[in-house]
Amino acid sequence: MLKILGTSALSEHRLNQLLNQLKQKENSITAVSARFVHFVEIEKALTTEETAMLERLLSYGYATPSIEVQGQHFLVVPRPGTISPWSSKATEIAERCGLTSVLRLERAIEYVVAGKLSDKAKQSIEHLIHDRMTQSIFENEEGLDLFVHHDPKPLLTVSIIEQGREALVVANTELGLALSADEIDYLTTSFTGLGRNPTDVELMMFAQANSEHCRHKIFNASWSIDGEEQAKSLFGMIRNTADKNPEGILSAYSDNASVAEGSTADVFIRNPQTGEYAYVEEDAHLLMKVETHNHPTAISPPEPVAAPE
Repeated sequence: MLKILGTSALSEHRLNQLLNQLKQKENSITAVSARFVHFVEIEKALTTEETAMLERLLSYGYATPSIEVQGQHFLVVPRPGTISPWSSKATEIAERCGLTSVLRLERAIEYVVAGKLSDKAKQSIEHLIHDRMTQSIFENEEGLDLFVHHDPKPLLTVSIIEQGREALVVANTELGLALSADEIDYLTTSFTGLGRNPTDVELMMFAQANSEHCRHKIFNASWSIDGEEQAKSLFGMIRNTADKNPEGILSAYSDNASVAEGSTADVFIRNPQTGEYAYVEEDAHLLMKVETHNHPTAISPPEPVAAPE
């Protein structure tokens, strides 16, 4: 594993903002720095030319301050066992530049905070500078292994047929499935009816496919108030606005987007028959897009190939 230092991860303005936030946590803090640190998994030693190319690729961002901050180090890295989106893109770029010996690139941010820090202040700082869901913090590189490779584990089954619902309750905790009580009941009934035990893979995939990372399951569910069944689901109530007032709506609730009627506009485009460019009057409708999947699941699907724009 190679280590290549990068430039400052934050602009001077954002560093000052961070410093002010840190001082609110601990008034003894006098300075802070943040720089990128790149870790490179290689298949074999790089040549001089390959090393120079890799260093050029990793030269980006803000100029590193000339004054180095001395103090407590906080190394913020992607959670062990995960591959960050930056890593996926950077590794592909390196491959396309001919760096075939580079197996994977990963990036961390090293914060250095100057000041007398108590254990409580350190915890407050850690909460401020990293996302606990996707990142981890180390004080140094000891024990850090971003590129650990594991052998596949054997397929396991959960003994619902032999032990009943309690077997799934235990598996729910051990596998971190976060299944609700009604989901455990549903799976117990379903696999009992099938006459076989579920595998850990099946349970994990059910937990992800049925997760509430976008609230669609609850919002589309039937519900009642004081025992009285409601006519519309929560999502149906939201859609009701468009149903009652459809004027000007060309599309709604399709792939988390909607299109409303706009005006016309002159668009400078090429005529495919003549090859000449000219202004053409076209409809310019309004597109509204919202992403509802804000909470990542434990299993991330492969990144899709972007469609041509």
